[in-house]
Amino acid sequence: MPLQFTAAPSSRIRKPPSRSRSTASSPFARLRRAKPNRRLQRDSEKEDEREDQDGSGTAYSPDRLPDLGPSNHLAETSLVTTVVQAIQHVQNTIFTDMPASRPGMNSTRIAHVLNFRRSLPPVVSVAHVHVLLHPPTAVEREIAHLVHTARLRRLFIPGRGTALAGLGDCLVLVEDWEFLVRSSASLDDSLKDKFIQLLRSNAQTSAVSAAHFTPDETSALVRAGFLVSPSSLAKVTSSSINPAVALASPTDDVAVQLAPQADNQSSWSSRSFRDSTMVLSLPNLGPYLRLISAARSQMLSLLEKSKYKEAPLSLLRDRWDGAVESQAQFAVAKRARGESSGVLPGRTKKWKELYGMNFRWALEEAIGAGLIEIFDTGCVGPGVRRL
Repeated sequence: MPLQFTAAPSSRIRKPPSRSRSTASSPFARLRRAKPNRRLQRDSEKEDEREDQDGSGTAYSPDRLPDLGPSNHLAETSLVTTVVQAIQHVQNTIFTDMPASRPGMNSTRIAHVLNFRRSLPPVVSVAHVHVLLHPPTAVEREIAHLVHTARLRRLFIPGRGTALAGLGDCLVLVEDWEFLVRSSASLDDSLKDKFIQLLRSNAQTSAVSAAHFTPDETSALVRAGFLVSPSSLAKVTSSSINPAVALASPTDDVAVQLAPQADNQSSWSSRSFRDSTMVLSLPNLGPYLRLISAARSQMLSLLEKSKYKEAPLSLLRDRWDGAVESQAQFAVAKRARGESSGVLPGRTKKWKELYGMNFRWALEEAIGAGLIEIFDTGCVGPGVRRL
């Protein structure tokens, strides 16, 4: 017979459900759970800072480096003893070598970097020399002696400042200047000899009277980059200077350059030409000054990443070089497995904008300009702080 299901309650005896224990084993079980109070942790940190105070009462924060006084790391590690050696050292250590493998740059970019390096003038700032040599009085005395004996020229660049932070006070060896003149393809041999004779005879000033050269010779020297007009010449009204004289754009950052047209040279007034004063210069001086300015800005921006605008020298060097690939065994193994072990050098700012500038060179330049200082920490090596 078929089974029939109804909604009627069953008469089966059921066991009543067991009640949960109303009383807990602990009297604190019903209290609300809360995270540990962080106020006690902050109080303990303050107590640790008070215990770490030195005799003068100065507390060192975990992020601040201990300062034990100025460091002589740069002067002790440099191997120069004279001004001439310091100038040659600065010229030879401005850039690092091109990476032998995996540079991250194509052949066109590599050629551009090498050509840019080769085109820079042999100029060294006075502030950079003072970082490598001490004391400053003896260095200035030696510079004055070299200038007096026509072995060295002190080049003052208008509009760039002559203080420590400025870029207008530079040093050039006379032999390097003569080499640039001899290797210039746009100058005649007679004009080269005449200009070199002027360099040797007039070593005390950078100003040159235009009467030393003919208008054609002056135009050739201006186009070659060995002469420029001072900034005061740009303020002369158009009635005293022929409109055919074109002034270079402000992006040259050296001085207001004179660029006369070849077909209008004969229209120059002989009187205004004799009264004008030119300034000695070097080819491609503007790109060189912009490169130094960019290096100083990059060094300051790297220190800005730290909370107190200071960092150990080793950390600052790693930031300058970027997270590039290394030739360590673990890095080579990661690349063999197809894993990333860092970025290529050509993708870092060091190579994209600074053409592979050496970290130590940029550090010395920034210290000489008075933008940063180096001090001894006593624990992590030298430290660098922005001023």
